[in-house]
Amino acid sequence: MKKRLGILFLSMVLIALAACGSDADENDNADTDLEELAALEVELDVSEEVDVDETVEMKAFVTYGDEEVTDADEVIFEVWEEGEKDESAMMDEDGNSEMIDATNHEDGTYTAETSFDHDGLYHVQVHVTAREMHTMPKKEVTVGEGGEYEEASTDADGVFQTDGLSMEFSELEEPKAGEEVDLVTLIEMEDETLADAQVRYEIWNYDISNKHDWVDAEETETGEYSGTHTFDEAGTYTVQIHVEDDDELHEHMEYEIEVK
Repeated sequence: MKKRLGILFLSMVLIALAACGSDADENDNADTDLEELAALEVELDVSEEVDVDETVEMKAFVTYGDEEVTDADEVIFEVWEEGEKDESAMMDEDGNSEMIDATNHEDGTYTAETSFDHDGLYHVQVHVTAREMHTMPKKEVTVGEGGEYEEASTDADGVFQTDGLSMEFSELEEPKAGEEVDLVTLIEMEDETLADAQVRYEIWNYDISNKHDWVDAEETETGEYSGTHTFDEAGTYTVQIHVEDDDELHEHMEYEIEVK
């Protein structure tokens, strides 16, 4: 009898331990699910209208889920005048757009200062890398009286042209949320297909998240660069095509895609 009671007691202990282990696993899985749901978000704060030569503070508040990110890998502010991203007066000695390193205040905020020496429309973009993610929200700043700028030329077929470069993005036919789509761009330079370029698609929708998705494209045919992407939710997305080559070419263009 005592032997049977001992076996029964041991069985109850083992069952209790197994239940505790199961609860612990469920809690661990729940914590993992919460971590997977967390997203890197950046709130960019900069005045929309400023005076010429006024010192302007640019501030980014960085969070990951409910956590303030105090140890971002990189936070850099980029500033350029409308239409002159690659030819801006705000350049470094190598002729690239000037990047301004941010100061980390160790409370989730990162700041930097700049000023503008003439009227115009400018763009302020912050590049944030943290938690193995990257995002780069952007805002416009009108300085003084602003300015007038020429529109980038686009022909009837949707082909963008600048300095002999053209990018023709294949229109998507009624893309739907949850379905994989092909992103295809034909790139030419001086009316000849541009081979061996590095092409990436950057995709975002600020109504849903500040997160930017990146898709590396493959050259499926000479001058034609393809990649695939799945839009998780319905909405209006911006797709920016980045093109680089070994001859210091670095261009980009944007399209809007309506996902049902």
